[in-house]
Amino acid sequence: MNPGFAALDWVVVGLYLALLVGGGWAFSRAGSRDAHDYFLAGRSVPAWLAAVSVLSATQSAATFLGGPDYSYRLDFTYLGGVASAIAAAVFVARVLIPRFYAVQATTVYELLARRYDARAMRWAGGMFLIGRVLAGGARVYLAAIAIAMVMFESVDASGIIVAAGFVMLAGFLFTFIGGLRAVLWNDLIQFVIYVGAAVAVLVYLRWQIPADNAALWRALTAPPTGPSKLRLFDLSADLTNSFSILAVCTGLFLLNVGNAGLDQDTTQRLLASPDAKTGARGLILSQVASVPLIALFMGIGALLYVFYQRPDVMGVANDARASFAGEKVSIFVHYILTEVPPGLRGLVTIGVTAAAVATTNSALNAMSSVLITDFYRPWRERHGAAPERHFVIAGRWGMAVVGVLMFAMAVLSFYWQRYTDMPLLEFALQVMVFAYAGLLGVYFVAVFTTRGTTASVIAGLLAGFGVVLALQPFTFGPVLAPGLAFPFQLCLGTLVAALVCAAPSGRVRTAASGC
Repeated sequence: MNPGFAALDWVVVGLYLALLVGGGWAFSRAGSRDAHDYFLAGRSVPAWLAAVSVLSATQSAATFLGGPDYSYRLDFTYLGGVASAIAAAVFVARVLIPRFYAVQATTVYELLARRYDARAMRWAGGMFLIGRVLAGGARVYLAAIAIAMVMFESVDASGIIVAAGFVMLAGFLFTFIGGLRAVLWNDLIQFVIYVGAAVAVLVYLRWQIPADNAALWRALTAPPTGPSKLRLFDLSADLTNSFSILAVCTGLFLLNVGNAGLDQDTTQRLLASPDAKTGARGLILSQVASVPLIALFMGIGALLYVFYQRPDVMGVANDARASFAGEKVSIFVHYILTEVPPGLRGLVTIGVTAAAVATTNSALNAMSSVLITDFYRPWRERHGAAPERHFVIAGRWGMAVVGVLMFAMAVLSFYWQRYTDMPLLEFALQVMVFAYAGLLGVYFVAVFTTRGTTASVIAGLLAGFGVVLALQPFTFGPVLAPGLAFPFQLCLGTLVAALVCAAPSGRVRTAASGC
């Protein structure tokens, strides 16, 4: 099949762009009255919308592209890892969210201002900004791969740059005027689009496989070599396996606590609910709902395995060369390029784009809220009062600044991922570990002990980041811990950060009574 875009594909893309423009125009009419409304939507978000928005933001292009690739190569253990996400959501709902509401926080890092001082808050906010630029840029890069290949038939640096710029521009334009309220409803729209695209691909792929369900089940549960392709839990203690049961119970749990409770990108939606109970319900609901969503993408990968690797079931040997123009690509992208018909190819393309846009506009608004609330507003108010409208405008400029940084990181990821040769899903998750290690260690000390000082908070944040950096394959990883999977890197980084932060005895500030 011709991998080029057909006229029908361009029609589908055009309709999607029209939807983006129309949605952006609708929210530009509403606007925002003040910074509180711009960053927290007036704390009026119901639990179901918060859940959809969290789900849309966290299940990014990494899941859309990396999920099928993972189950094609291995099994369903990534889906089994959702158990850690649900457990982490319960922990965050019971322990952290009530504390954030008790201090009426706009950003989660304000908790450290109450526990220590404003300097500790700004360092934590700065660590989030660094980590989110890294992770957000990596996710944009993953989407740019598919968009560049499918739309432009190019996987070189120039194609990636154009595609990444398209994703950033789409996310920025939709979020620029309306703030978090625009992000929330845009997340709902993008969620419907990319889930619809995935369902359409699953149905078409199943139609292509000439076997009944019983034969398909046998092919997946009893492959010629290795364990069942539908295996949910890997019971090994292999420290190089990112989704073993040991990783699920340790590093992946920590990763999900960091994502749900300490990453402003996620928690901003929960803080926008009317009260702590509503925000907690939204978080838990989002993680439970992620089970069928991730299973959908895992199912696509399982069917791709049958399509390409089981000629005994297919009756024909399909070409499974996962390359394009001399470049390695995921098997899902290869399938899109060679098998998907016009129209559906366009739908899948905007599905990938929708996943990336939902993640991008979410990250832009969250980073801008930290930049303005924790950094710019205190500085501006020390130099004289300013109307609330001033901070809304500042928030828009903040999004422009972090948007440029995310775009630069997306381009850098093009070279980074090629150097590490890491699978797409693990690459996206690995990048998030850098910031989470320090934040997790510091918050565990701040919430569960009376130890630590502002200086030790700063040292802990830097120590967590430094440990993860030292374990990378391009630094000292091959010497210190060869092949150590990212969940265990996070465990080590968190432990070191907590020990450093807790080293000096501290005292609980009287202003932290709600903490």
